[in-house]
Amino acid sequence: MASIFVRLIGFLYRIPLTNRMGDEGMAFYTTAYFVYGFAIAISSGALPAAVSRLVSERIALRQYRNAHELFNTAFIFAMAIGAGVGLVMWGGANTFAGIFGMPEAAGAIRSLAPTVFFVAILAVFRGYFQGMKTTIPTATSQVIEQIFKVIFTVWFVFLFFDAANLQYAVSRGALGTGIGAVAGVAVVAIMYFTVHGKLRSRADKDRDYANFETRRSQMLKIFFTSLPILISMSIYAATSMLDIGMANWRIGASDAFSGEEITALVGQFNNKFLLLTTLPVALSIALSAAVLPDITTSQVEMDNNAVRSKINMSIRISMILTIPAAVGLAVLADPLIALLFPSHPDGGWLLVYGSVSVVFVALVQVLTGALQGVGKVSIPMIGAAAGVLSKIPVNYFLMYIPEINILGAVISTVICFVIAAAVNIMFLKRYTGIMPDLLGAFGKPLLAAAVMGLAVFVKYQMMAWVASNTVATITALLFGATVYVIFMCAIRGFKHGDIDSLPIPGRVKRWMKI
Repeated sequence: MASIFVRLIGFLYRIPLTNRMGDEGMAFYTTAYFVYGFAIAISSGALPAAVSRLVSERIALRQYRNAHELFNTAFIFAMAIGAGVGLVMWGGANTFAGIFGMPEAAGAIRSLAPTVFFVAILAVFRGYFQGMKTTIPTATSQVIEQIFKVIFTVWFVFLFFDAANLQYAVSRGALGTGIGAVAGVAVVAIMYFTVHGKLRSRADKDRDYANFETRRSQMLKIFFTSLPILISMSIYAATSMLDIGMANWRIGASDAFSGEEITALVGQFNNKFLLLTTLPVALSIALSAAVLPDITTSQVEMDNNAVRSKINMSIRISMILTIPAAVGLAVLADPLIALLFPSHPDGGWLLVYGSVSVVFVALVQVLTGALQGVGKVSIPMIGAAAGVLSKIPVNYFLMYIPEINILGAVISTVICFVIAAAVNIMFLKRYTGIMPDLLGAFGKPLLAAAVMGLAVFVKYQMMAWVASNTVATITALLFGATVYVIFMCAIRGFKHGDIDSLPIPGRVKRWMKI
């Protein structure tokens, strides 16, 4: 639920920023964030999953001292790599901005550099608690971090806004991200120290000296567990950087667009298509993090039936939520863009063609968590590499065609995650003997989403005759959600275990089980 809230707030605060700075200013902003995202992937993106897996494994084996000491080792590891990557990002800001042909983003990149250090610390705390199968500290710190980030980012952008110097407002606004990260660290550190005594006492009672691990051995375990996860995340983080770089190169080579027009197209892709399509994936990312220690525990206990059940449940819940989201984005693409970005309503066509990517991005996230949980942490890296390599020729040929232009990046994104999902499924079957129940996960949600899509389209057209776009769009969305739930219940698309796992009130769960 925290992941959904954080994504929603992160989505909503882009609206005033876009209306204030336009597609051009947001192109600078999102370019800086792609560099920042890549730095986070390198420095700490793999740490929550790696620490979670290693801690849950040791707790399952009742090696409490090793679990506690692993946290201390990971903390040292995170501070060192976070500081190093942050310094590289600071010193290379002009170079990174130049790679994308947007030197105006250099100031924002430099403003984001110190945040890398604090996010690395956050990653260790979150991975440690998730390894102990509690997501409350992670959820609480995520919410606090996002609230502080949104408030200060919007405030700084409006405070320092200058239409003739957009890059200055962007660089000041980026400071809000650092303030949010510091607030998140403060919250999770307080929560850690409230239970530190109990954790330390449990560790001290562990007298299994034969299995005690040295600091060096733990550092190596963290490194070699993190490395394939890191490479996989870095590859995905590089996809957006690849899209931006190739867009400026290949669209420009067609001589059909000016530099300002290309920048605006990139802004539509980054700030509208990617922003809206990644919002529904929030729950799948949370499921991936939550299911990892559970699957690890079942794997250690050699309970293959439990592993299979947890993987299938995670995929099923993910599809129940993301398939209707993809259909809704496609059907209401233009109305949603006009509702959210009234001053800059272009870009809806990208959603029409690319909303299906939501389903495959979500599937890849859940499969990645499952593979990491069973100890195959390097496999998602293979899927990521195969997917991203497919983007290069697709971008190269399609972006050059004036009628397609930035849509080439959208099409290549869909192809990328389809291939990555297929590779992950193939290796999951090969190494674990588990073939996910894809028909059960896709069939009924797809049927219900098709009915919902038709209902949403008709409802919007009816409302648009008598009401504004805002009223018509919101009414159609609420009507569509109701139709989807009712139809899913009618065709028995929800299993009792699925309903219990959904982030909805208890009364609604009881009604859905009737």
